[in-house]
Amino acid sequence: MKFKLPLIILLFLSVTIASAQFKNPKKLPFTWKTDTINRSVDLSEIQIALPKGSFPTLDKPKFVNKAEGLEMFFPKEPVIAVEINGIAKAYSLNILTMHEIANDELEGVPILVTYCPLCNSGIVYNRKINHQGVKEILEFEASGMLRNSDMVMLDRKTETLWQQLLGEAIVGDYNGTELDIIPSLIISVEEFFKRYPEGKILSKKTGFASSEKNYGHNPYKKYDEKENPIEYFFNSDKVDKRLPAMERIVDIESDGEYKVYTFTSVAKSGVINDTFKNKNVVLFYKHGTISILDENDISASKDVGSVTVFNAIIDNEQLSFKGENNVFIDTKTESKWDITGYCYSGKLKGKQLKIEPHSNHFAFAWLAFNPESEIYKE
Repeated sequence: MKFKLPLIILLFLSVTIASAQFKNPKKLPFTWKTDTINRSVDLSEIQIALPKGSFPTLDKPKFVNKAEGLEMFFPKEPVIAVEINGIAKAYSLNILTMHEIANDELEGVPILVTYCPLCNSGIVYNRKINHQGVKEILEFEASGMLRNSDMVMLDRKTETLWQQLLGEAIVGDYNGTELDIIPSLIISVEEFFKRYPEGKILSKKTGFASSEKNYGHNPYKKYDEKENPIEYFFNSDKVDKRLPAMERIVDIESDGEYKVYTFTSVAKSGVINDTFKNKNVVLFYKHGTISILDENDISASKDVGSVTVFNAIIDNEQLSFKGENNVFIDTKTESKWDITGYCYSGKLKGKQLKIEPHSNHFAFAWLAFNPESEIYKE
């Protein structure tokens, strides 16, 4: 005589077996409700680092204007700047270090602002997805898990796991779904308000008292000076040797392929004019933005500068640029442009270069996920 186990017991057993496949060195209880059967990566690649809910998410965050912002933050502090239809917001990377995720809205667009300090990955996504023909708006939070040292996010509806650096669902109901990138820039507070004097910046009054007292401080002291990432989260044997592990890079994509540029390369000339596949791009470098992964007191941290990336085509004409004393000049009209791609002087005054979707990372993290990336050679 054959006995059949009830469906609920079968589901419980399958989840228990699947959860045991995650790396869980702290033996934390598995409280996630993720459908671990539906996945595109091995669960053994994912490490449970902290309990679910360890990072307080910024939901419907509050903002302040330029005057208050310049009192709250110092000029060289880095922010993720996002602009839609002329309306701009900035999110301090230092604040995001404590929260990692902000669910927000800008000009009617539901946006997801993310920052993973272990990978120095700052990326903005659209929270609206198209899953099997159905459009949905999701809310996200940090899952407490890591893969290749990068934050694994979860959506609150299904607790599907999403890779922050890729914007892709890797385990759960939405497995295989990708988030659309919203172009953004990582620049200083000073440069943000210079370009967007009417812009708003994320307030330090977030409502999380335990976090608020730590704003302005870096819990990862001298992290970006280490030879390799934290071995507890990333096997140093896996570090791609083509670039120093903690080298800062930006990436661009064309036809499903990627190319990366190091801050070191862009800083040498201040400007790189380049072609990748079917794209003509220009990269600007300007000093005056500090690292938030250096000193404990971030106001004392070193200057690493900003790198921004733009499409070099404007009004159907390709421009070429040169850098002179932190000013970017197009060689055709000798007009002057700033780090945000805005022309503030000359024949093309008022023009704005289109931001080429890109993001900032440490080299080890990007190359762990995208080992086939082309690396720019000087």
